[in-house]
Amino acid sequence: MAEPEITLTARLSPSAVDTRRGVVRLHPEVLDALGLRAWDAVRLTGGRVTAALAAAADRAAQPGVVLLDDVTLSNLGLREGAEVVVAPVPVAPARTVTVSGSRLAMTAVPPETLRLALTGKVLTLGDAVSLLPQDLAPPPGADVSAARRGLSAAIGLTWTNELITVTGTDPAGPVAVQPSTVVQWRGGARTGEPTAALASGPTAPGGAVPAPAEAPAPPPAGEPPAVADLVGARDAARRLGEWLDLAFRHPDLLSRLGAASRLGVLVTGPSGVGKATLTRSVAHSVAAEVVELVAPSVAALEAGAAARRVHEAVELAVGTARRGTPCVLLVSDVDALLPASSPPPLATVALDALRAAVPTPGLALVATSAHPEAVDSRLRDPDLVDRELTLALPDTATRADLLRVLLRDVPVKSTVDLTAVAERTPGFVAADLVALRREAAVRAALRHHGGNREDEPRIAQEDLLGALDTVRPISMSTSDTLRVGGLTLDDVGDLGEVKQSLTEAVLWPLQYPDSFARLGVQPPRGVLLYGPPGCGKTFLVRALAGSGRLNVLSVKGAELLDKWVGESERAVRELFRRAAQAAPTLVFLDEVDALAPRRGQSSDSGVADRVVAALLTELDGVQPMRDVVVLGATNRPELVDPALLRPGRLERLVYVPPPDADARAAILRSSARNTPLAEDVDLDALAAELDGYSAADCAALVREAALTAMRESLAATEVTSAHLATARERVRPSLDPAQLAALAAYAETRQS
Repeated sequence: MAEPEITLTARLSPSAVDTRRGVVRLHPEVLDALGLRAWDAVRLTGGRVTAALAAAADRAAQPGVVLLDDVTLSNLGLREGAEVVVAPVPVAPARTVTVSGSRLAMTAVPPETLRLALTGKVLTLGDAVSLLPQDLAPPPGADVSAARRGLSAAIGLTWTNELITVTGTDPAGPVAVQPSTVVQWRGGARTGEPTAALASGPTAPGGAVPAPAEAPAPPPAGEPPAVADLVGARDAARRLGEWLDLAFRHPDLLSRLGAASRLGVLVTGPSGVGKATLTRSVAHSVAAEVVELVAPSVAALEAGAAARRVHEAVELAVGTARRGTPCVLLVSDVDALLPASSPPPLATVALDALRAAVPTPGLALVATSAHPEAVDSRLRDPDLVDRELTLALPDTATRADLLRVLLRDVPVKSTVDLTAVAERTPGFVAADLVALRREAAVRAALRHHGGNREDEPRIAQEDLLGALDTVRPISMSTSDTLRVGGLTLDDVGDLGEVKQSLTEAVLWPLQYPDSFARLGVQPPRGVLLYGPPGCGKTFLVRALAGSGRLNVLSVKGAELLDKWVGESERAVRELFRRAAQAAPTLVFLDEVDALAPRRGQSSDSGVADRVVAALLTELDGVQPMRDVVVLGATNRPELVDPALLRPGRLERLVYVPPPDADARAAILRSSARNTPLAEDVDLDALAAELDGYSAADCAALVREAALTAMRESLAATEVTSAHLATARERVRPSLDPAQLAALAAYAETRQS
């Protein structure tokens, strides 16, 4: 049986007691629904997957909210207000745990003290973890007092702000540290083994061991992929490699030609496309070390501790370069540390440290960001970052090549068609395809475990396609998507002209861009779908998305409106940014008349006018939309701003008329396909009598007839014509003749 899971809204915990302890608070009713007891472990799924301990929140708290501390929120890769999927998760006792941290922590904190601090915590590979001991519900064997004394003596007063990163666990998956767990620093000491620094080094007052003048950089967790395996990013890798080679090996040549030998590069691209992997791979190819500063983890710290973390990384990179080893200082997700809007004082401190480090011979600065527009403009000063590389979203051919590289060393069946899988993964980046491979491997392992174990386990085509049911692209992880449910346009009865118009205007531009380019024409930017309520506009959109295998961003018009100045326009820009990252994408604006009403006629202080202007800018602004089609739907087309309906915007208007007798009969048959009907039921004759009924009314009529049969007898096995006649007395036609006449007149006017 599948584990229960609940989607909740993430909120930062206001309690100082829970700060940085890896604890989430759930409403008692949510704990009961998930079958959890207090201090059980839960799996949290957001931008990434992590685990934490669950405790009960106050009953006065909102049931739909999960309270998280700042470190857990950062581990999820989310911001406050995003959606988090919460589910129970089994936790195994850890045999070994490997962690990395700051130079001070790795040299001053003995592994035994580190294990005391981690005992009872749930750890996941890649998580940032505080050194604060788990003292809210100490497990058996925990010595909280000894952990506090040891950490205070080793690090000093700032030990409560220290964060470490989990770089390895055995077994894999969420684990809990036990008194018998072997805990080790990455590339350093482990429990049960003396360390040279602690055994023979001098001690400072208070028992702290001073850090060496130049601590070696911790070794990488694994060798990065070869540059040749960077499918879709080889051109960017070649350019970055040339820049690094000139800066590290030929600085005199640059000086003679009047160019500075310093190098600062900003690498941009969608989340998960491989920006940091590109940097590590290219650095490895030119025999350079990489010192990485993870900006979101630093930004989550208290200002003083964050400044120390920045200075430690910069000093480590500068020291490596001065020893004669080329070094790349990699600042990943730099927008978290240097935001463009209201930059904190820490941003100035970080910029000063980077500016002082960049002139060091043998040192290069590489910053990455998925949101280049949100980066402090001071980073792009000529003496800091003066070059930029952009990694594009993988197209179908690139995704197929990426799958070949990812599955190169994995046993797969000969019937696997990677091109077909690539066509089913629009908007997927490299990280998404890695997750797809992992889910397919799990499915193959379960199938092998339950079947013939003598055969060699192999990943099959059905494993890869089945994994698509659970793996969503990163670009869609925080978006509302339309549930397709396997529908295609073939499932839509009648409406042949409407289906053909939608196919030409929506599917052709996304599926056959080469044909448009060959004929030298621009495809339509958008379509307005209008018609009376209940006549299947949303159903058509779902069928359209199923036929084209598109990513669909579904937005109700009023959802983008906000009372705060500038927030509505920002929401429009964010919507189209996500659409571009998930391309090919269909942006579905339901009730578009609420989002883009006629300008100058509202009394909302100009909010609607500014939203219309932002929408027009996105549709035909300076930056062209590629592989993104906008589809609006409305019952009141005359209320939509005329500027939105001009060529180059929502230029194609498609009228969805009310169903005629034949269409009503098809709708009744579709709605009753799982309902046993008596022999006296004639759906064609019934459909001819339902003048004024919409598609939704016809579906409601079948549903009400089934309920009528149940009211007569809960043991009823079929629905009779008498039940349908009774249901007609309850379900009345909802189509307004005046509205139908107005819509028909509008459609005739547009056609003429």
